[in-house]
Amino acid sequence: MTGQRAQLSMPNKRRRRSKAEMAQIRESIDGIVEAEKPTTCRSVFYRMVSRGLIEKRETEYQGTIIRLLTEFRRKGLIPYGWITDGTRLRRKPHTHDSLQDALEWTKQTYRRALWNDQDAYVEVWSEKEAIAGLLFGVTCQWDVPLLVCRGYPSLTYLHSAAAEISEQGKPAYLYYFGDWDPSGLDISRKVESELRGFAPDAEIYFERVAVTEWQLRSLSLPTRPTKKTDSRSRSFTGESVEVDAIEPATLRKMVEASITQHIDAHVLKATEKIEATETETLASIMKGLR
Repeated sequence: MTGQRAQLSMPNKRRRRSKAEMAQIRESIDGIVEAEKPTTCRSVFYRMVSRGLIEKRETEYQGTIIRLLTEFRRKGLIPYGWITDGTRLRRKPHTHDSLQDALEWTKQTYRRALWNDQDAYVEVWSEKEAIAGLLFGVTCQWDVPLLVCRGYPSLTYLHSAAAEISEQGKPAYLYYFGDWDPSGLDISRKVESELRGFAPDAEIYFERVAVTEWQLRSLSLPTRPTKKTDSRSRSFTGESVEVDAIEPATLRKMVEASITQHIDAHVLKATEKIEATETETLASIMKGLR
Protein backbone atom coordinates (compact mmCIF):
# COMPACT_ATOMS: atom_id res chain seq x y z
CA MET A 1 0.00 0.00 0.00
CA THR A 2 2.92 2.27 -0.76
CA GLY A 3 1.99 5.86 -1.51
CA GLN A 4 -1.75 5.32 -1.12
CA ARG A 5 -4.14 5.09 1.79
CA ALA A 6 -5.97 1.81 2.13
CA GLN A 7 -9.56 1.83 0.88
CA LEU A 8 -12.33 -0.40 2.18
CA SER A 9 -12.99 -3.10 -0.40
CA MET A 10 -16.23 -4.86 -1.16
CA PRO A 11 -16.61 -8.42 0.12
CA ASN A 12 -15.36 -10.98 -2.38
CA LYS A 13 -14.14 -14.52 -2.36
CA ARG A 14 -10.52 -14.71 -1.29
CA ARG A 15 -8.06 -17.52 -1.88
CA ARG A 16 -6.96 -19.60 1.06
CA ARG A 17 -3.73 -18.33 2.63
CA SER A 18 -0.64 -20.52 2.65
CA LYS A 19 1.07 -21.67 5.86
CA ALA A 20 3.90 -19.23 5.20
CA GLU A 21 1.47 -16.32 4.83
CA MET A 22 -0.35 -17.23 8.04
CA ALA A 23 2.96 -17.53 9.85
CA GLN A 24 3.89 -14.02 8.69
CA ILE A 25 0.52 -12.67 9.82
CA ARG A 26 0.84 -14.31 13.24
CA GLU A 27 4.38 -13.02 13.68
CA SER A 28 3.38 -9.50 12.66
CA ILE A 29 0.39 -9.40 15.03
CA ASP A 30 2.58 -10.58 17.89
CA GLY A 31 5.19 -7.93 17.11
CA ILE A 32 2.62 -5.14 16.85
CA VAL A 33 1.01 -6.00 20.18
CA GLU A 34 4.41 -6.34 21.87
CA ALA A 35 5.53 -2.94 20.58
CA GLU A 36 2.30 -1.00 21.19
CA LYS A 37 0.89 -2.55 24.37
CA PRO A 38 -1.61 -1.72 25.61
CA THR A 39 -3.50 -1.59 22.32
CA THR A 40 -6.90 -2.45 20.85
CA CYS A 41 -8.03 -5.07 18.35
CA ARG A 42 -9.06 -2.31 15.95
CA SER A 43 -5.66 -0.64 16.21
CA VAL A 44 -3.89 -3.93 15.42
CA PHE A 45 -6.21 -4.30 12.44
CA TYR A 46 -5.16 -0.92 11.04
CA ARG A 47 -1.46 -1.67 11.58
CA MET A 48 -1.84 -4.90 9.60
CA VAL A 49 -3.74 -3.12 6.82
CA SER A 50 -1.03 -0.45 6.60
CA ARG A 51 1.61 -3.17 6.22
CA GLY A 52 -0.34 -4.71 3.36
CA LEU A 53 -0.72 -8.05 5.16
CA ILE A 54 -4.53 -8.09 5.19
CA GLU A 55 -7.26 -6.32 3.27
CA LYS A 56 -9.29 -3.55 4.87
CA ARG A 57 -12.50 -5.50 5.21
CA GLU A 58 -14.71 -6.18 8.21
CA THR A 59 -14.43 -9.91 7.48
CA GLU A 60 -10.65 -9.63 7.93
CA TYR A 61 -11.11 -7.75 11.19
CA GLN A 62 -13.45 -10.39 12.60
CA GLY A 63 -12.08 -13.52 10.93
CA THR A 64 -8.36 -12.79 11.16
CA ILE A 65 -7.51 -10.16 13.78
CA ILE A 66 -10.18 -10.93 16.38
CA ARG A 67 -9.80 -14.69 15.86
CA LEU A 68 -6.01 -14.70 16.19
CA LEU A 69 -5.87 -12.27 19.13
CA THR A 70 -8.41 -14.47 20.93
CA GLU A 71 -6.29 -17.54 20.18
CA PHE A 72 -3.07 -15.83 21.33
CA ARG A 73 -4.57 -14.80 24.66
CA ARG A 74 -6.22 -18.16 25.36
CA LYS A 75 -2.95 -19.96 24.67
CA GLY A 76 -0.98 -17.56 26.84
CA LEU A 77 1.07 -16.22 23.94
CA ILE A 78 0.21 -12.64 24.91
CA PRO A 79 -1.15 -11.36 28.25
CA TYR A 80 -4.85 -10.46 28.35
CA GLY A 81 -3.96 -7.01 29.68
CA TRP A 82 -2.14 -6.09 26.49
CA ILE A 83 -5.52 -5.70 24.72
CA THR A 84 -7.62 -3.02 26.38
CA ASP A 85 -11.37 -3.12 26.90
CA GLY A 86 -12.84 -0.24 28.86
CA THR A 87 -16.44 -0.95 27.93
CA ARG A 88 -17.11 -3.57 30.59
CA LEU A 89 -16.52 -2.35 34.11
CA ARG A 90 -16.46 -4.31 37.36
CA ARG A 91 -17.99 -2.17 40.08
CA LYS A 92 -17.06 -2.93 43.68
CA PRO A 93 -16.19 -0.67 46.62
CA HIS A 94 -12.56 -0.75 47.72
CA THR A 95 -12.30 -2.40 51.14
CA HIS A 96 -9.42 -3.49 53.40
CA ASP A 97 -8.49 -6.37 55.68
CA SER A 98 -7.38 -4.07 58.49
CA LEU A 99 -6.46 -0.50 59.41
CA GLN A 100 -2.83 -1.38 58.75
CA ASP A 101 -3.77 -2.63 55.30
CA ALA A 102 -5.74 0.58 54.61
CA LEU A 103 -2.81 2.78 55.62
CA GLU A 104 -0.40 0.73 53.51
CA TRP A 105 -2.70 1.07 50.51
CA THR A 106 -3.01 4.83 51.15
CA LYS A 107 0.77 5.23 51.39
CA GLN A 108 1.32 3.38 48.12
CA THR A 109 -1.40 5.21 46.19
CA TYR A 110 -1.29 8.69 47.76
CA ARG A 111 -0.87 11.50 45.26
CA ARG A 112 -1.17 15.20 45.95
CA ALA A 113 -3.48 16.97 43.48
CA LEU A 114 -1.14 18.11 40.72
CA TRP A 115 -3.28 20.91 39.26
CA ASN A 116 -4.36 22.72 42.42
CA ASP A 117 -1.40 25.10 42.23
CA GLN A 118 -1.12 25.24 38.44
CA ASP A 119 -2.59 28.16 36.49
CA ALA A 120 -4.64 25.98 34.16
CA TYR A 121 -7.13 23.10 34.24
CA VAL A 122 -6.88 20.32 31.63
CA GLU A 123 -9.23 17.57 30.44
CA VAL A 124 -8.89 14.95 27.70
CA TRP A 125 -12.04 13.87 25.83
CA SER A 126 -12.41 10.67 23.80
CA GLU A 127 -15.24 9.90 21.41
CA LYS A 128 -14.70 6.16 21.83
CA GLU A 129 -14.26 3.92 24.84
CA ALA A 130 -11.81 1.74 22.90
CA ILE A 131 -9.04 4.34 22.68
CA ALA A 132 -9.65 5.54 26.24
CA GLY A 133 -7.74 2.44 27.33
CA LEU A 134 -4.79 3.64 25.25
CA LEU A 135 -4.84 7.14 26.69
CA PHE A 136 -5.57 6.47 30.36
CA GLY A 137 -1.97 5.63 31.27
CA VAL A 138 -0.92 9.14 30.23
CA THR A 139 -3.87 11.03 31.71
CA CYS A 140 -3.49 9.09 34.96
CA GLN A 141 0.22 9.91 35.17
CA TRP A 142 -0.54 13.62 34.87
CA ASP A 143 -3.66 13.62 37.09
CA VAL A 144 -5.92 14.70 34.22
CA PRO A 145 -9.59 13.68 33.86
CA LEU A 146 -10.34 11.45 30.87
CA LEU A 147 -13.94 11.81 29.71
CA VAL A 148 -15.47 9.34 27.25
CA CYS A 149 -18.40 10.34 25.04
CA ARG A 150 -19.37 6.90 23.66
CA GLY A 151 -20.87 8.62 20.66
CA TYR A 152 -23.17 11.52 21.49
CA PRO A 153 -22.95 12.13 25.27
CA SER A 154 -26.11 12.80 27.25
CA LEU A 155 -27.03 16.29 28.42
CA THR A 156 -26.67 15.08 32.01
CA TYR A 157 -23.08 14.03 31.32
CA LEU A 158 -22.26 17.32 29.62
CA HIS A 159 -23.95 19.40 32.33
CA SER A 160 -21.96 17.59 35.03
CA ALA A 161 -18.72 18.11 33.09
CA ALA A 162 -19.46 21.80 32.62
CA ALA A 163 -20.14 22.22 36.34
CA GLU A 164 -16.74 20.69 37.12
CA ILE A 165 -15.07 23.08 34.70
CA SER A 166 -16.84 26.08 36.27
CA GLU A 167 -15.73 25.07 39.76
CA GLN A 168 -12.05 25.25 38.79
CA GLY A 169 -12.07 29.04 38.51
CA LYS A 170 -9.19 29.01 36.00
CA PRO A 171 -8.74 28.65 32.22
CA ALA A 172 -9.84 25.18 31.09
CA TYR A 173 -8.09 23.46 28.17
CA LEU A 174 -10.04 20.56 26.65
CA TYR A 175 -8.39 18.20 24.15
CA TYR A 176 -10.61 16.00 22.01
CA PHE A 177 -9.87 12.71 20.20
CA GLY A 178 -12.46 11.36 17.76
CA ASP A 179 -13.18 9.95 14.31
CA TRP A 180 -13.00 11.99 11.11
CA ASP A 181 -16.47 11.28 9.75
CA PRO A 182 -19.80 13.15 9.65
CA SER A 183 -20.95 12.09 13.12
CA GLY A 184 -17.47 12.22 14.64
CA LEU A 185 -17.03 15.84 13.63
CA ASP A 186 -20.53 16.73 14.77
CA ILE A 187 -20.01 15.10 18.18
CA SER A 188 -16.99 17.28 18.95
CA ARG A 189 -18.94 20.34 17.78
CA LYS A 190 -21.85 19.45 20.05
CA VAL A 191 -19.61 18.73 23.05
CA GLU A 192 -17.90 22.10 22.74
CA SER A 193 -21.17 23.95 22.18
CA GLU A 194 -22.99 22.36 25.11
CA LEU A 195 -20.09 22.84 27.52
CA ARG A 196 -19.88 26.52 26.65
CA GLY A 197 -23.64 26.81 27.05
CA PHE A 198 -23.70 25.11 30.45
CA ALA A 199 -20.64 27.04 31.69
CA PRO A 200 -21.04 30.51 30.09
CA ASP A 201 -18.68 32.24 32.52
CA ALA A 202 -15.87 29.70 32.23
CA GLU A 203 -12.78 30.41 30.12
CA ILE A 204 -12.80 27.34 27.85
CA TYR A 205 -10.30 26.46 25.14
CA PHE A 206 -11.43 23.47 23.09
CA GLU A 207 -9.11 21.75 20.59
CA ARG A 208 -9.66 18.73 18.38
CA VAL A 209 -6.28 16.94 18.55
CA ALA A 210 -7.22 13.92 16.42
CA VAL A 211 -8.32 13.10 13.83
CA THR A 212 -7.65 16.31 11.88
CA GLU A 213 -7.59 17.07 8.16
CA TRP A 214 -3.83 17.67 8.33
CA GLN A 215 -3.29 14.21 9.83
CA LEU A 216 -5.18 12.57 6.96
CA ARG A 217 -2.39 13.66 4.64
CA SER A 218 0.67 13.72 6.88
CA LEU A 219 0.11 10.33 8.53
CA SER A 220 -1.32 8.57 5.44
CA LEU A 221 -4.09 7.10 7.56
CA PRO A 222 -6.22 4.20 6.25
CA THR A 223 -9.67 5.40 5.23
CA ARG A 224 -13.10 3.82 4.96
CA PRO A 225 -16.11 4.81 2.85
CA THR A 226 -18.32 7.37 4.55
CA LYS A 227 -21.60 5.81 5.66
CA LYS A 228 -24.35 7.04 3.37
CA THR A 229 -26.90 6.15 6.04
CA ASP A 230 -25.50 8.95 8.19
CA SER A 231 -27.80 11.92 7.63
CA ARG A 232 -24.82 14.27 8.08
CA SER A 233 -22.93 12.72 5.18
CA ARG A 234 -24.58 15.11 2.70
CA SER A 235 -22.36 17.95 3.88
CA PHE A 236 -19.25 15.77 4.30
CA THR A 237 -16.67 15.37 1.54
CA GLY A 238 -14.28 12.46 1.09
CA GLU A 239 -13.48 9.27 2.98
CA SER A 240 -13.77 8.75 6.72
CA VAL A 241 -10.96 7.87 9.15
CA GLU A 242 -11.27 6.27 12.58
CA VAL A 243 -9.12 7.63 15.39
CA ASP A 244 -7.98 4.04 15.99
CA ALA A 245 -6.08 4.29 12.70
CA ILE A 246 -3.45 6.43 14.44
CA GLU A 247 -0.72 4.38 16.10
CA PRO A 248 -1.22 4.06 19.89
CA ALA A 249 2.26 5.42 20.60
CA THR A 250 1.49 8.49 18.49
CA LEU A 251 -1.85 9.03 20.25
CA ARG A 252 -0.16 8.82 23.64
CA LYS A 253 2.47 11.36 22.57
CA MET A 254 -0.30 13.70 21.41
CA VAL A 255 -2.01 13.44 24.78
CA GLU A 256 1.18 14.02 26.74
CA ALA A 257 2.15 17.04 24.63
CA SER A 258 -1.32 18.52 25.08
CA ILE A 259 -1.10 18.18 28.86
CA THR A 260 2.52 19.05 29.65
CA GLN A 261 2.45 22.37 27.79
CA HIS A 262 0.31 23.72 30.65
CA ILE A 263 2.54 22.54 33.51
CA ASP A 264 4.79 24.98 35.34
CA ALA A 265 7.87 22.88 36.12
CA HIS A 266 8.80 24.88 39.24
CA VAL A 267 5.30 24.57 40.69
CA LEU A 268 5.30 20.84 39.88
CA LYS A 269 8.59 20.36 41.71
CA ALA A 270 7.19 22.07 44.81
CA THR A 271 4.08 19.86 44.68
CA GLU A 272 6.24 16.73 44.43
CA LYS A 273 8.31 17.80 47.46
CA ILE A 274 5.16 18.26 49.56
CA GLU A 275 3.86 14.90 48.36
CA ALA A 276 7.10 13.18 49.38
CA THR A 277 6.96 14.77 52.84
CA GLU A 278 3.33 13.74 53.35
CA THR A 279 4.12 10.17 52.23
CA GLU A 280 6.89 10.05 54.88
CA THR A 281 4.35 11.25 57.45
CA LEU A 282 2.05 8.36 56.52
CA ALA A 283 4.94 5.95 56.92
CA SER A 284 5.64 7.36 60.42
CA ILE A 285 1.99 6.93 61.42
CA MET A 286 2.10 3.32 60.26
CA LYS A 287 5.31 2.70 62.20
CA GLY A 288 3.70 4.09 65.35
CA LEU A 289 0.69 1.79 64.97
CA ARG A 290 2.95 -1.23 64.72
